[in-house]
Amino acid sequence: MTTTTVTRELNALDRCDRCGAQAFVRAVLETSGGELFFCGHHGRAVEAKLRPMTIEWQDETARLYEKPVYDDQD
Repeated sequence: MTTTTVTRELNALDRCDRCGAQAFVRAVLETSGGELFFCGHHGRAVEAKLRPMTIEWQDETARLYEKPVYDDQD
């Protein structure tokens, strides 16, 4: 059986399954294909144990350090 996952950029509607903060990490489980979402803090906390059980580990925590782009259209 082949499992296909769809990767998309995480957005503000994606929330951490542990604390409810905005999710920046998405883990797709190998056995069930289910998804878990984590904020940066909880993603780091579970990564070592959970990552070997995933078929995809989407980490967008680098976005936390991006500078906002402002459109200066006056």
